[in-house]
Amino acid sequence: MVVLVRVSSAFTATRDPSLPSPRFPSSSQTLAFKFSRAYSLKRQLQPQFRSSIVASNSSGLSPSRPRAMAASVREALPPALTSTSAPPNLFDGTTRLYISYTCPYAQRVWITRNCKGLQEKIQLFPIDLQDRPAWYKEKVYPPNKVPALEHNNEVRGESLDLMKYIDSNFEGPSLLPDDSAKREFAEDLLTYAGTFYETIVSSFKEDVNVIKAGTAFDYIETALSKFDGPFFLGQFSLVDIAYAPFVERFQPFLMDVKNHDITAGRPRLAAWIEEMNKIDAYKQTCHDPKELVDRYKKRFLARL
Repeated sequence: MVVLVRVSSAFTATRDPSLPSPRFPSSSQTLAFKFSRAYSLKRQLQPQFRSSIVASNSSGLSPSRPRAMAASVREALPPALTSTSAPPNLFDGTTRLYISYTCPYAQRVWITRNCKGLQEKIQLFPIDLQDRPAWYKEKVYPPNKVPALEHNNEVRGESLDLMKYIDSNFEGPSLLPDDSAKREFAEDLLTYAGTFYETIVSSFKEDVNVIKAGTAFDYIETALSKFDGPFFLGQFSLVDIAYAPFVERFQPFLMDVKNHDITAGRPRLAAWIEEMNKIDAYKQTCHDPKELVDRYKKRFLARL
């Protein structure tokens, strides 16, 4: 029997006192729109990597590669499925990850899969969100969103939940440390990720000073100073994966539209970006910065 399950587990965490208090938009600045995960896939993804930003020597960091990472695997990416695509043989024991190549939430789970070395065990099924197959909503995932994971005759959703699920239920290097303090800090940062996104996006408006975005990046800069190493928890983890797709988009967009360098005065953020760009499992999911900027201009600036 087909079982459709949507997991949306909520978790709470106590905010770390060493971090500045998050600043939420005032009622007059409340986000007038929510992020839509429907992007137009103009062509099959051909990863192009932006040049790494060299961290300032004043950062005091000694960048290191992730301590635990599956061997890099290059794969041919399948074309996106459209309304004319036939469904796969659903619930036949195959583990499928339904994504969109251009959705940052789906990218989180895609990176997690790659970092665990699960390219052979979890098959990618990209969906064209502008021309979705009817069977995806009817037979796979009724919310009709990505990402979604078909595993053990169940379908689960929500990016942060899926990252944790894959890390806990599949082989490969663990992407969360055993240390309880680090795990608690990880929950704190994963909880903040939504506020981080909304704060940055609200600064896209022409009448909003870019300082508003700066408060969120300052929060990240402070968080990166808690443990030794270029990553949030010292070693590479799910926290880095959760933020990477959004920083990948925000960095070129804010430079292009606001002439704002998010790494200026933030050496730890610069070092983090540099180290992330060395990770093949992440780079394989990256996009051409120009395409990201053009997409964000159409999505956000056209509505202002």
